Amino acid sequence: MTAPVARPNIVVIVSDDHGYADFGRLGIHDGVRTPGLDRLAAQSVACTDAYVTAPICSPSRAALISGAYQQRWGATWFGDSRFPDHLPTIAERLSALGYATGYFGKVHYGQERAGDVACPPRHGFAESFYGLAGTQQGRLNYLRHSEAAVAEYGPEAARRMAVLPLFDGDDEVEYEGFLTAELGRRAVDFVARHEDEPFFAMVAFNAVHNFCFQLPRAELDRRGLPEYGDWNEATSAYDEWYEEVIWPSLPHGREYYLAQLELMDAEIGRLLDELDRRGLADDTIVVYLTDNGGSTCNFGDNAPLRGGKYSLYEGGIRVPMFVRWPAGGIPAGVERSGLVSAMDLVPTLVAAAGGAGPAAGIDGVNQLAFLRGEAESAHEALHWDCRFQWAVRSGRWKLRWTDGQDPRVESLLRGEHVDVGSGLALYDLHDDIGETRDLAGDHADVVARLAARHAAWRREVRLESGSDEV
Repeated sequence: MTAPVARPNIVVIVSDDHGYADFGRLGIHDGVRTPGLDRLAAQSVACTDAYVTAPICSPSRAALISGAYQQRWGATWFGDSRFPDHLPTIAERLSALGYATGYFGKVHYGQERAGDVACPPRHGFAESFYGLAGTQQGRLNYLRHSEAAVAEYGPEAARRMAVLPLFDGDDEVEYEGFLTAELGRRAVDFVARHEDEPFFAMVAFNAVHNFCFQLPRAELDRRGLPEYGDWNEATSAYDEWYEEVIWPSLPHGREYYLAQLELMDAEIGRLLDELDRRGLADDTIVVYLTDNGGSTCNFGDNAPLRGGKYSLYEGGIRVPMFVRWPAGGIPAGVERSGLVSAMDLVPTLVAAAGGAGPAAGIDGVNQLAFLRGEAESAHEALHWDCRFQWAVRSGRWKLRWTDGQDPRVESLLRGEHVDVGSGLALYDLHDDIGETRDLAGDHADVVARLAARHAAWRREVRLESGSDEV
């Protein structure tokens, strides 16, 4: 067994709605340029069966920061998701171990407001530069964050187009410029200033969330792309305008998306370069994942997975996850199957930092032995539950159920062009990763076993409402 390095540096990079197929190294699509992420993948263990805990951002991020299923505090969908203020966060745990902590990017655990516990300086991050997406319809504008922009857009459009000022710690600050580049710059600066002490940097890009047409003029010109304006409430209703800026309506939509992806990737590459330049790469754990499955309505592609963001098909919850730590015995260029969850980051990274073992209320598991190839994953099953849809995976089998009569099903199909399915289905993911063949009628015993397992899990996490029926 490789001896652990004392208090390695830690960098966790979280992207927003990145498509599972959208990596240059995969060669699935021409025009996808991700040299930074391709390089990271080549130097990492890639977890092929990695999942987040929800097919949408807020509950998924709540589980990631705490290491626990968000259903334990009633967070299942947009309206009921909130920050887990009863549990210590990964930043608080690492800060207690002597780490310098910094957060740079999007905050969206629910309906957070300035100064509450969901803000990074209130849950363990000594340094932070961030925007509150909970006050801005779940997004951050790529280009504008100022009082002048708020006045120009008007109250409703300012909220929907997410141009409110940002925060530096607890202080409201304005920033007019390309946010992806500023987040990368601040992350690099944080590394440079803390190279002589253990540090934990969490970099939560708003890329590649919609609206990807919000690109700097120089980038539009360089790529030959036309400028596309934000919503103006004086000229159209928001819903009418929104329909025109998502798949399949937006001209050049895929090109805008790939441009934002390429620019985010460049910042990731610069951060990796900084670790190399300062001789920190070997002793720094770098993790990359995205907050939920790729957004097909934002022109992301999740091939070979079915579905995308909002759904409990694999395309909504299975995500890319790369983990690099050369000095910690994690090999380069290796793929590992086995169930891995975003919840596992808390116990895994705390253990790598020399912290205590499993803490009360934690559902994630320490995956260091799995990542090193010394053991199988400790997860026997993973669960998802949004009340109107749920799923459970154990081994090769995945059982998924959706209440086809729930109004959210029709709303998602109409508003986001996303089919989340209906009824009960069983899939053998080893033979059918694309979930094309429903085997529920052929394996009643597996259906019964997984349904009972999920019902027991729901009782354990005290998720009271919703259907257990199959």
